[in-house]
Amino acid sequence: MNENKDWPLWEIFIRSRAGLNHKHVGSLHAADEDMAIENARDVYTRRNEGISIWVVESKYITASNPEDEESLFDPADNKIYRHPTFYDLPDEVKHM
Repeated sequence: MNENKDWPLWEIFIRSRAGLNHKHVGSLHAADEDMAIENARDVYTRRNEGISIWVVESKYITASNPEDEESLFDPADNKIYRHPTFYDLPDEVKHM
């Protein structure tokens, strides 16, 4: 059973309903993508919480550094037209 310590780490994303985004729900180790999907199904969707599963090997994810927040996100603060608060959405539009 010690062989699984060498298995890669996979990040798991679940979409709970059609029209919604996939959400990161956790991580797990698996030998390959097929095993990662099967294990994610068993661990994260036991009570029919999802309709779609994405698995991504962790080594392929690149993230920004929280220390770079100011340089990455502050320039958008002075461009208020980019914020969706100026738009009226019809009641028929869901999940925005």
